[in-house]
Amino acid sequence: MRQGGALMALVAVLMVATVVAAGKSSSSSSSNYVPVVLWHGMGDICCDPLSMGRIKRLIEKQLPGVYVYSVEVGNNVIEDELHGFFGDVNDQISQIADKFKNDTNLSRGFNAVGFSQGGQFLRAYVERYNSPSVFNLITMGGQHQGVFGLPDCMAPNKTICEEVRRLLDLGAYLPFVQGISVQAQYWQDPWQEDVYRKDNKFLPDINNDGSFNAQYKQNMLSLKNFVMVKFLNDTVVQPVESEWFGFYAPGQDTQVLTLEETPLYQQDWLGLQVLEQSGRLQKLPCEGNHLQFSDDYFIQNIIQPYLNMTFSSF
Repeated sequence: MRQGGALMALVAVLMVATVVAAGKSSSSSSSNYVPVVLWHGMGDICCDPLSMGRIKRLIEKQLPGVYVYSVEVGNNVIEDELHGFFGDVNDQISQIADKFKNDTNLSRGFNAVGFSQGGQFLRAYVERYNSPSVFNLITMGGQHQGVFGLPDCMAPNKTICEEVRRLLDLGAYLPFVQGISVQAQYWQDPWQEDVYRKDNKFLPDINNDGSFNAQYKQNMLSLKNFVMVKFLNDTVVQPVESEWFGFYAPGQDTQVLTLEETPLYQQDWLGLQVLEQSGRLQKLPCEGNHLQFSDDYFIQNIIQPYLNMTFSSF
């Protein structure tokens, strides 16, 4: 009986380990579908069966055999959740770029879906690295022009939320806050635009705001499609128009400029004007609060038009 019990315990441990491993990525496959990379948002983890795990299973059901890689920042799920709030975003993106490059299943390129802040992090990957290359970039509620407010923190651990708010209140652009608070690194204060451009270490750079990197624009223009989903009843992202690359007009926090009204679009710092004119920039609305969407919505608006893609089709 003791030996039998020990054997059963060993089998159980192996089964759990298999489930955890499967949550990060699908096993290597000879499928001709273009692989899919997922990057979760604040307060989430790579492998939660009710969030990223649900999306992974949904994609795999619609595209049998497709390789799906769910980003884990750090060495385990605990680190992954903490890194959604604390750490240097530029270092995190660099580490993930190395993981992409070392994954042979992604070597021919992939489609990418970013959820909330994972959207701007994947866009940063496209602009700075893009090797292996991204074909379709989809952002679900991404804060492309940043945020000015944290009204609805989504972490299950509310102590983390309070610590993030405390750091932002101390001063989002102070060097030590910029070095430790992820949200501070995409915090855009419309009352302090010059300070934002000078002291924010992440968002102004990837938006070509204040300095211009031609490679960023070139890499964005290499996309087959750039898809931005805005949640129409969002209480987390402030202002919600940031999900479609809009933001407050400088010097106040009431009037919101649409993407087309911003210098970023009018002077085409990132190639979004060219993408739109060539039919490759898509702005999709979604009813509901932040990241609240049905399986049917995701299948009809994301999987079928942008992920249902094989290497033999191009």
